[in-house]
Amino acid sequence: MGTMAHPPWYEQGLRFQCQGCGDCCRGPGGYVWVNAAEAREIAEALAMDANDFGGKFLRRTPTGLALVDSGSGDCPFLDDSGGCVIYRNRPVQCKTWPWWRENLTSPEAWEVAARRCPGMGRGERHSLFVIENRSSNEF
Repeated sequence: MGTMAHPPWYEQGLRFQCQGCGDCCRGPGGYVWVNAAEAREIAEALAMDANDFGGKFLRRTPTGLALVDSGSGDCPFLDDSGGCVIYRNRPVQCKTWPWWRENLTSPEAWEVAARRCPGMGRGERHSLFVIENRSSNEF
């Protein structure tokens, strides 16, 4: 018989309901990673030529493509009300918030992230199954 891994600390699930504040899209110190298919999809949704989109909104990093940010670090697709201009076509990284590996490493990591995100700890309790199927190990 093999040994069973210990269940994660969030085995009973976690509460999250997006509050639409846009705080997860603001501030310096991060990257919004995109792959080529996501970039093409966003360009198409904005009715932009892919090359023009790339020149205006993408930057190459040593580890891949990322969206450029404003001088303050905000996402270029964040509107004045905190909404996302490309919400329907946002990258996987955005779709998987707050279920990022770095937020799920411990209750303390979750609490640190929750200081920035008023939706964490509110609303519907998402099951372990849902969390693990939505989480991304890419970030």
